[in-house]
Amino acid sequence: MNVVIYGAAGSIGSAVAQAFARRGATVHLTGRTRETLEALAKTVEQAGGTAEVAVLDAFDETAVEAHAERIGHIDVSLNLVPRGDVQGIALTNMSAADLTRAITAGITTNFITARAAARRMVAQGSGVIIALNSGSAHGSPMMGSTGPADAAIDILVRNLAVEIGPHGVRVLGIWVAGIPETLTVEKLSAVNAGIDETALPGILAHLDQLRITRRSPRLPDIAETIVFLASEHARGMTGTFVNATAMFTS
Repeated sequence: MNVVIYGAAGSIGSAVAQAFARRGATVHLTGRTRETLEALAKTVEQAGGTAEVAVLDAFDETAVEAHAERIGHIDVSLNLVPRGDVQGIALTNMSAADLTRAITAGITTNFITARAAARRMVAQGSGVIIALNSGSAHGSPMMGSTGPADAAIDILVRNLAVEIGPHGVRVLGIWVAGIPETLTVEKLSAVNAGIDETALPGILAHLDQLRITRRSPRLPDIAETIVFLASEHARGMTGTFVNATAMFTS
């Protein structure tokens, strides 16, 4: 099995890569920093898989196509590329640039990588394309650019699934929100300038209380859900998003 992960070196990418590796997959790790990718590749190999590293800009159509062509047969494509979201600001106080940046970035990279995978999957008659966002398109105040960016990706997934489903290719996504292991002060402050070290414990506790279960899904839970979505056990699922937030997103 060939699995391509775009933006692989982050917390989610690392967990997903190792989960696929435990199934014996060859995991193609892409990103912009070779050192972090190579460190992850060693971890993947320790988990029993094979890892290939490519320094790649997932906004570069030519580079993404060339990389996909080198791989050839692609079984799973997963996009985890950051979008530059801005949160914690009322929409009425946001600049147009802050609002549109995540929308443009998110739809662009997801389209480029999904298209590259879809072209090869259609030809081979199989494959799974997976997107990830927070489910904030369904009414989430103070989430700034995240809601509109999520909405764009949601529609891309559904429309692409309808177009290429008859060729044996599934397209779906997973909604995740506030995975505790991924929430560092550095990452939070990148989307909300008001976050500091003292605020982090309160944020994590608040997130737990927002869940229907009163506990947040953990990183291994999310990784295993993605592996399930890519498997034949989920072959009846396409054109939809799986809600892994433990929150209402209606």
